[in-house]
Amino acid sequence: MKGTLLVLALLVTGELGFKTEACPAFYGIFSLLALGNKQLLDISLDLVNATKPEKAGFEKLQACYNERGVKAKLLDLKALSSITLSKECISSALNMVKNDVKQRLSKLNPLGR
Repeated sequence: MKGTLLVLALLVTGELGFKTEACPAFYGIFSLLALGNKQLLDISLDLVNATKPEKAGFEKLQACYNERGVKAKLLDLKALSSITLSKECISSALNMVKNDVKQRLSKLNPLGR
């Protein structure tokens, strides 16, 4: 649970800032923290254009996960899955996809609706 509290503290203080529309990618990255593989984490952070301070923060979080062991990872998994599977997050993700599709379709046919 300490890992979750640390993440929340970093988010609140602005040390770890991601756009809210990145909800699915954001939580996908958190799932990679538990794996303990720095290379996978770096690749996923590159995909969301994370800054150097954000990468450093995630690497510190990953070190905390690895120190705390399996029990801490399972507790955080439970907390994060309750967030990502919430109605609000799913709704946000679906709206993001819907808007993205509409935007791409409008580019294909700029004169039509």
